[in-house]
Amino acid sequence: MAPPGLIHSAPGLLDTCALPQPPAAATMSGPAAETPSAIQICRIMRPDDANVAGNVHGGTVLKMIEEAGAIISTRHCNSQNGERCVAALARVERTDFLSPMCIGEVAHVSAEITYTSKHSVEVQVHVMSENILTGTKKLTNKATLWYVPLSLKNVDKVLEVPPVVYSRQEQEEEGRKRYEAQKLERMETKWRNGDIIQPVLNPGVTMKLMDEVAGIVAARHCKTNIVTASVDAINFHDKIRKGCVITISGRMTFTSNKSMEIEVLVDADPVVNNFVKRYRAASAFFTYVSLSPEGKSLPVPQLVPETEDEKKRFEEGKGRYLQMKAKRQGQAETQA
Repeated sequence: MAPPGLIHSAPGLLDTCALPQPPAAATMSGPAAETPSAIQICRIMRPDDANVAGNVHGGTVLKMIEEAGAIISTRHCNSQNGERCVAALARVERTDFLSPMCIGEVAHVSAEITYTSKHSVEVQVHVMSENILTGTKKLTNKATLWYVPLSLKNVDKVLEVPPVVYSRQEQEEEGRKRYEAQKLERMETKWRNGDIIQPVLNPGVTMKLMDEVAGIVAARHCKTNIVTASVDAINFHDKIRKGCVITISGRMTFTSNKSMEIEVLVDADPVVNNFVKRYRAASAFFTYVSLSPEGKSLPVPQLVPETEDEKKRFEEGKGRYLQMKAKRQGQAETQA
């Protein structure tokens, strides 16, 4: 049984949304306020972007985040003369859902390149929602993504990344620390190509499917409305080529008083190639919270691990939960 704990989300996550009718204007898309290392794309949220509660589906937000990162990193990696490439998503760091986004609001997704190593690009993304009836904006999501450039001639060939110009020396040093930290966490991740140009599945599509599976597991467990609170690092271990049959499975690993951790695994089965066996393509941990009809957080039924493997996963999940709780408390004390 997990000890009582704080809700596993940032303040403001559980605000309820007014649901204005979507304007009749066409959906907007395209970059705004661009620089060589930053872009912004905007899109109005339509009813088909909604979850069962009427807010924007977390998987839709993840997909938009990945699209913005893919655009800016691919553009940067092709900014110099040489072999043309496409930026492939290799890893998504922890993504926080700070506040819900409502149908009828406009999503402003801003992506900026913050660090480059010899073979990888770090992109930081912020998502703002705008109520176009009142002009009110709020921060809804933050994420960090890592891309690598793959040759269009040979998708197994990783090319070198053009260096980015830093405004301060400290920016490069801080970026190098983040790069080394994610290398340690990643352990053994093989780069994969996630762009639609090549015959493989788009990573944004995969992330949305993963979020849907995690949501099903959470909803079955607590029998209430649920929302995504955060996503731990998503690792893409190998390519998912089109034509493969993918199996996305989710299992609950840990519960605190008001949060649920779900591990999601993506396996690919190349049905047209008898020489390649089913393989693990991606994995991640999603955190969900339970909501009342009024949008308030609810206690969740506690997970009772039975087997040794379940107990081990529970303790590992508890460790991640306590680590993030301590990190949030440290940040709050720093800001105070």
